[in-house]
Amino acid sequence: MKKDGLQELFDRLQGQFDFEEPKAGHQERFLEKLNRSKGLVTLEKKETRSVQWWKPLSIAASIALIAVLAIQVFVQKPTLEEQVVKIAPEVSETQFYFASLIEEQVQELKDAKSPETAKMVDDTLAQLDRLETDYKQLEQDLVNGGNSKIILNAMIINFQTRIDLLKEVLTNIEEVKNLNPYDDANYTI
Repeated sequence: MKKDGLQELFDRLQGQFDFEEPKAGHQERFLEKLNRSKGLVTLEKKETRSVQWWKPLSIAASIALIAVLAIQVFVQKPTLEEQVVKIAPEVSETQFYFASLIEEQVQELKDAKSPETAKMVDDTLAQLDRLETDYKQLEQDLVNGGNSKIILNAMIINFQTRIDLLKEVLTNIEEVKNLNPYDDANYTI
């Protein structure tokens, strides 16, 4: 029976329902009126405008952050070698020539490593690493705008120093190998 009464009520009020949403800040105004009617005074008044700007501002900040990250990912900074080639294109040809020559000699050095020459080979490889580090610093100096003629000359000297070092060590290793057959420990009586 109650169902019928509710149904009749809804049928009678159909078309009279208010579907509109209240204006922004309705709840705050309602609570303030309620508190005034009870004799309460609010000491702190909330600012509704800052709440209104919070969401669009956070969306804009998120979009800006995503844009910055996308730029960093997709726009790659040229490598140090690419920057050097832009400044002095002849460096890439020279570097290719010297690097291949040095790599050949380093491989020879590693192949010639034996118990008698291990210390000499390891020291040479460590010195080559230091020279490579110096070369990288020269490249950085060139990119940073140093005197290009002096730096290019120093880069070539660095390569020549590496080649001379490798030649000298390989010569010393050959001498060590040639001395071993004449060692008295190898002869038996």
